[in-house]
Amino acid sequence: MQIYILRHGIAEDPAPGQRDAERALTLEGRKRLQSTLKRAFDSGVAPTLILTSPYQRAVQTAQIAVKALHFTGDVLQTQALTPDADPAAAWEELRLHRDHAQILCASHEPLCGRLAAYLLGATSLEIDYKKGALMRIDVMSPGPRPRGVLKWMLAPKLA
Repeated sequence: MQIYILRHGIAEDPAPGQRDAERALTLEGRKRLQSTLKRAFDSGVAPTLILTSPYQRAVQTAQIAVKALHFTGDVLQTQALTPDADPAAAWEELRLHRDHAQILCASHEPLCGRLAAYLLGATSLEIDYKKGALMRIDVMSPGPRPRGVLKWMLAPKLA
């Protein structure tokens, strides 16, 4: 199973009284995501499922991925991809969809870095996960403890 972990793009600063979950992407955030995802598409990224946090900026990120990757399947929202979610819970969500060869997850920090470390079996690993960055991790078996291999990470500035 190929797992793509996509951190949402640059989001607006919170307005007074605005919930964190309601923050939207900025125009700059959208442009950088489109650039990263175009490079990903040109490199063969073709998810068969997209999972997203229900937070607005992650949903918008998933919507941009749908267009940029010419995705025609379902986009599912899950609490398992919210910023402070447990990486083990995110893995359990991924395991529910193990029949998909490529799954893209639109999420947030600190979960993106923690999930990547968990999938790689290196929970103390720290990753500088930039907004709009995309990582590919291949997991050979969908068992209770993942054993992943880092294939690549694409930062927006490199796209």
